[in-house]
Amino acid sequence: MSETPKHVTYEDAGVDTAEGGRAVDAIKQMVASTNRPEVIGGIGGFGGLFSAAALKDMDDPVLISGTDGVGTKLVLAQILDRHETVGQDLVAMCVNDILASGAEPLFFLDYIAIGHIEADHMAKIVKGVADGCKLAGCALVGGEMAEHPGVMRPDDYDLAGFTVGVVDRPKMLDPANVCAGDVIIGLPSTGVHSNGYSLVRKVIGVDGIVPGTPEAAAKKAELEQPLAELGGATLADALLEPTRIYVKPVLELLRGGAKVHAIAHITGGGITENLNRALAPDVDAVVTRDGAAMGWDVPPVITYIAEHAGLTPAEACKTFNMGVGMCIICAPEDEASITSALEALDEHPFRVGTCVPGSGEVRYSDDR
Repeated sequence: MSETPKHVTYEDAGVDTAEGGRAVDAIKQMVASTNRPEVIGGIGGFGGLFSAAALKDMDDPVLISGTDGVGTKLVLAQILDRHETVGQDLVAMCVNDILASGAEPLFFLDYIAIGHIEADHMAKIVKGVADGCKLAGCALVGGEMAEHPGVMRPDDYDLAGFTVGVVDRPKMLDPANVCAGDVIIGLPSTGVHSNGYSLVRKVIGVDGIVPGTPEAAAKKAELEQPLAELGGATLADALLEPTRIYVKPVLELLRGGAKVHAIAHITGGGITENLNRALAPDVDAVVTRDGAAMGWDVPPVITYIAEHAGLTPAEACKTFNMGVGMCIICAPEDEASITSALEALDEHPFRVGTCVPGSGEVRYSDDR
C-alpha cells in the first residue's frame, strides 16, 4: 500500500510566484517608458500588441526579425554583481543586426531564465533592457521571467532577446550592391561589446569562479583596481561597458538620402567574419592595417586582452571588433558626404578600407 503523498506546494519546489509578481510590478513603469504610438495595451496579457500602422506608408514593407543573447559576459556581470547594463547589451545585439538591412526596430521581447527571482535584482536587469530599447527607439512589448530552481544556481541567470523591425523593400540594403572601388567607413565601438568573453574570462582568470563566494569577492576587488594600461580605468568598468546601439544615427543617415550600399555589424568573429557578410560574391574588402596596429584607435581594453592572450593580428581581428562596431560601405564619390552627415550627428567615422575585385573575403593591407 502506497504512503499518503506529502503536501508539496510550488513554493516548496523552489518557485516563488509571489516574488515573481512583485518583479512584474517593479518593471511595469520601465516597460511603459519604451512605448511607441503603435503599442496597444501594456504588459500582463498573453501577448504583446503592436499596430501595423507603422507600415502603411511604405510601398512594400518587409518585416525583419533578429534574436540573440549576451553570452558569457553575464558570468563577469555576476562575479562583479553589476547587472544594470547587460540588458542594453541584449538589445544592441539584436537591433544592430537588423539595422544592417536598413530596418527600423519596432518592438522587442526578452526572456530571462534565473535560478531564483528577486524583484530588485530583476528590476536592475530589465532597466538595462528598457534603456537599450529607448536608445534604439523600439518598444519593449513583453517578455518572460522563468525561475529554474534545481537547474540554475539561485543567482545565476541567462538572457535572450528578440526584435522585429521593418524596411521598405526599395530602400533595403543589399550586399549585392557593393562594387570594387567602394569604400568602407567605420563607426567606433565602446570596447569589447558582447563577443569574445570566453577568451576574456580565461585571460583575466575568472573561469571556474562561482559568484557570491569569497573567491569571487577577491577577484572583484582585483578587477576594480585602476590599470595604467587602460589609462587609469578598471577592467571591471571597461569589460562591462555596454554594447553601442547604432540605430538612431544610422537611420537618420539613411533617411537623409545617403547612398549606402551595405552595412556590417561587427560581432562574434570580429572584422574578419562579419565584414564579409556585407560583400558581393565578386568583391573582397581590404582593411587598413599596418602590422599589429590598425588604421584607427583600438580601445585599450581590447589591446590589453589581445596582448595578454598572445593573439596574432589575424587572431585578434577574428575574435574582437578591434574598435569597429559597424561598417558602412558606399561609393567613393559619396564618402565625403556620408562622413560629413555622420559627423553632424556627433559620430566619429573613419576609413576602414576599400573594396577590390575578389571572392567575398576580408583581407588586410599587411597580408603577405
